[in-house]
Amino acid sequence: MATVRESPLGLRPAREGDGVTTLELFFDLVYVLAFTQVSALLAHGDAPGSALDAFVVLALLWWTWCSYAWLANGARADVGVLRLALVVATAVMFVASLAIPEAFHDQPGGLSGPLVLVGCYAAVRLVHLAVYLVVAGEDRRLRRQVVLSLATSAGPASVLLVVGALLHEPWQRPVWLVAVLYDLVVIYVTSREGGGWVLTSAAHFAERHGLVVILALGESLVAIGVGAAERPVSLRLAGVSVLAVLVSVGLWLNYFQRSALVLERALQALDGPARAHLGRDLYTYLHLPVVAGIVLAAFGVEQAVAHLDDGHLGAGAAWALAGGVALALGAMALAERRTGAAWPAGRVAGAVVLLALAAPLAGLPSPVGLLVVAAALLGAALGGLRPSAPAVSSP
Repeated sequence: MATVRESPLGLRPAREGDGVTTLELFFDLVYVLAFTQVSALLAHGDAPGSALDAFVVLALLWWTWCSYAWLANGARADVGVLRLALVVATAVMFVASLAIPEAFHDQPGGLSGPLVLVGCYAAVRLVHLAVYLVVAGEDRRLRRQVVLSLATSAGPASVLLVVGALLHEPWQRPVWLVAVLYDLVVIYVTSREGGGWVLTSAAHFAERHGLVVILALGESLVAIGVGAAERPVSLRLAGVSVLAVLVSVGLWLNYFQRSALVLERALQALDGPARAHLGRDLYTYLHLPVVAGIVLAAFGVEQAVAHLDDGHLGAGAAWALAGGVALALGAMALAERRTGAAWPAGRVAGAVVLLALAAPLAGLPSPVGLLVVAAALLGAALGGLRPSAPAVSSP
């Protein structure tokens, strides 16, 4: 498998078994704020438009994060020009995170929020692709893949985002949605069978995506505190908070005690284009709904705690909580199946049950709703804590 070579710009080639660097962890801290801002989009808009807005922004964030996960898998992130690129991307994405609340509703005065977000997104993608050309070195297939991605996905998608930002409502939302979906589809099509991408360290790639799941789970814990803000501490509040924490624990168990193990094992078993192909499917694409589901469920948790005294969970909180968890479980199940393993019955059953219960949960008190969701998650996790080795497939 082709790998990058030592470079005058201080690049150090990645090797099989490399782990995540502290600079990458620092880069991830920006996304803690970004995920919180996405939750704010959900909270301060009218459904289903607010959910669509949140998805579009989350997808933009996801592409920036994934881009640097791939880049740092080809060369060490804490050395040379790649270190500089990560630092620049961290600063730019922090500014982008500040603009998220104004992504669709620009406030008077100051800069245009939508244009700031789009400009930061385009700048981070451009820096990523420019540095990737350096990382590719003499690997012609990888260089060709990077140029193809710039010409067919990042460039046109950025132009569409700018057009949407300039058009404002009611055209901004559909144009931005088209831009996001275009990017998702074109990257997939142009990297068929792995394309020219190189995935050097399976351990690094699996760990990176496990960490972003942790960030999303962290948002679900922060949501408990946000929902409990300005409420006096009481036994009732403590009890519902514990139930909310159990929802996060259930998500952690399902991912890290089962799915993460299956996926990393499958990735380790392959090399060359087949590994890049599988890595693209399992992580770049199927982890987006995992993270989106967790962020959506976090919003549901926040609403459940905030409306503790209402006597019922409410339709918005119920669908966000049950639907978000079902989305995450379904994506985990699909990812496991993509490795060639059998369908994980626990995760599939959990997703189906929660979708069926979403409407009835709306009429139940918050503690009961959280208890039902936590029980479904723990039941799904008990369906298989010791995965068997999958029969890896790469169609």
